[in-house]
Amino acid sequence: MRTLGSTLALLRSEKGLGQKQMAASLNLSISAISSYEKNVHAPDLSMLCRLAEYFDVTTDYLLGRTEYRCPPETLREYITQDYTIQDMINTVVTVDREKQVSIINFVKYMKHLHQKAPGQPES
Repeated sequence: MRTLGSTLALLRSEKGLGQKQMAASLNLSISAISSYEKNVHAPDLSMLCRLAEYFDVTTDYLLGRTEYRCPPETLREYITQDYTIQDMINTVVTVDREKQVSIINFVKYMKHLHQKAPGQPES
């Protein structure tokens, strides 16, 4: 299971931040960031919420309770005029496993098809 400290270190690294930069952004000491990342101390509830907001993840993700990073409000975003991300998830989870695999393979194919190749002009 992931620890809070390892998750914070990973998220900080993904953002390309040093502990000093993260500390300054959150108005914390570098030693506080370091102690969180080493699991010496845990942030209080208020700071946990601030960290989740800062990294745009859920508190459950920070705590290692889920691998799902996305905040709940993201699920309400529309991907088409009348279809939300939550609607898409509900569609996928309500079909049988074979159809789920087909859906995922199609999404992967579309992602690959629409990725910009190096040197390719923007459309």
